[in-house]
Amino acid sequence: QVQLVESGGGLVQAGGSLRLSCAASGSTGSIKRFGWYRRAPGKQRELVATISSGGSTNYADSVKGRFTISRDNAANTVYLQMSSLEPEDTAVYYCNVLAGSLWYTNDYWGQGTQVTVSS
Repeated sequence: QVQLVESGGGLVQAGGSLRLSCAASGSTGSIKRFGWYRRAPGKQRELVATISSGGSTNYADSVKGRFTISRDNAANTVYLQMSSLEPEDTAVYYCNVLAGSLWYTNDYWGQGTQVTVSS
């Protein structure tokens, strides 16, 4: 089992920045990948960014060049640095972990943190 606690959401004006954090606890040695997803009002949840255990990153086209995902392996924490925020970035942001072994992978989610970007 992996437990995730997110922090760092809030209200920011367009063009501003925020940094989200997600601290993992429990069976952190089994973590394969960290990710951030978001769900905007009236829309489906979408992938924002992922970072593998080896440090490889992947971003949604809509956030490339503006968001940066990083991880502190010693602290079992993943970050999402968000810059040049736009009202369209308003959503609940969820931390996600894929964890397991060679034979299985489990999916874990944080409780979500609200990000609101005002125009």
